[in-house]
Amino acid sequence: MNKQIGMSSTQLGAPVYIREWASAVGKKEGEGPLSQLFDFVAGDDLLGNKTWEEAESAFQKKAVSLLFEKDPDTCNRVRFLLAGDLLGQEIASSFGLKDYRIPMFGLYGACSTCGESLGLGSMLIDGGFADRLVCVTSSHFASAEKEFRYPLDYGSQRPPSSTWTVTGSGAYLLSKESDRKYLNNQTVGEANQNDSPIVDKSVFDLPRKCFIERKYEVAITGITTGKIVDYGIKDSMNMGACMAPAACDTIYRNLRDFDRQPGYYDKIITGDLGTVGQTVLIDLLKQKGYDISDRHMDCGIEIFNGEEQGTNAGGSGCGCAASVLAAYILPRLACGEWKRVLFLPTGALLSKVSFNEGKSIPGIAHAVVIECMKQSL
Repeated sequence: MNKQIGMSSTQLGAPVYIREWASAVGKKEGEGPLSQLFDFVAGDDLLGNKTWEEAESAFQKKAVSLLFEKDPDTCNRVRFLLAGDLLGQEIASSFGLKDYRIPMFGLYGACSTCGESLGLGSMLIDGGFADRLVCVTSSHFASAEKEFRYPLDYGSQRPPSSTWTVTGSGAYLLSKESDRKYLNNQTVGEANQNDSPIVDKSVFDLPRKCFIERKYEVAITGITTGKIVDYGIKDSMNMGACMAPAACDTIYRNLRDFDRQPGYYDKIITGDLGTVGQTVLIDLLKQKGYDISDRHMDCGIEIFNGEEQGTNAGGSGCGCAASVLAAYILPRLACGEWKRVLFLPTGALLSKVSFNEGKSIPGIAHAVVIECMKQSL
């Protein structure tokens, strides 16, 4: 079959199964609306480390370890790690994952890295270069602020258009096989029986219970690789406006390449546009003849309680889309509530050097089509 669809999309020869997934997030994320859906919520965002960068590495390591706890037989059968974060030279990934001693591809697509890793991982499996691999991304509020804006001690004021970088990580086990047997209401470790979103037994809290029954396999079936789109925006406190044009471009090309209408998907889900970027995206797509207002969802809007948590326009960061995909999106596909989603994490391609030199902030968005497949045994 021809796997090259349209100008920039890929139709996989066979579904690539997301065999298992795991999420680990910080305290603020654990106080939000998705609190009971995450596998792990930290009571201390440093996780007992001395620096924010070390803490972010610990979140990545925790997410991958939870993944292997859920599917222990696969630990020694993983061919590659595909990992990325927002820090210089991807130090959160390299230091966080070095002890696993698994061959690794380090990726950078800013906050779109989760989509990039899932797309490339699916191609590797579909091409026969791996039977199983792990995709993982992370971000940390404090390490990202230090990397891209101001140290926390500076106390800079945040405008309404700004987003709050998510502290957290999401990990996924991709496989060419679909032989995973699921238990109803599967629990990893000991379930948290406390109604409070935080049980501060130590810096590591107890894993959460998955309340959703997994009835179906979940698989990636198609990919639309993002293009760099630059509208000349220079406001680093308005990431949503910087990334929305790229999200629009990717969604438009996905619909055109596969000859689909928005209604083909139960949800079209962006990574971290926030409330400002969501408005821009919907308006831009309407100009191209597509209305997604009835089915668009943004991970950055879902993860926090907006004004109540002081996160302004919503969440952002590599860990935003990654943790929401693992905690909220994939379980709804696995239980059959949704049949098919277009998932496209969004990224702003800036650095402190480019910003300080007065450059604009281009955006990119990498999309994967995720579907629920045959019923699990």
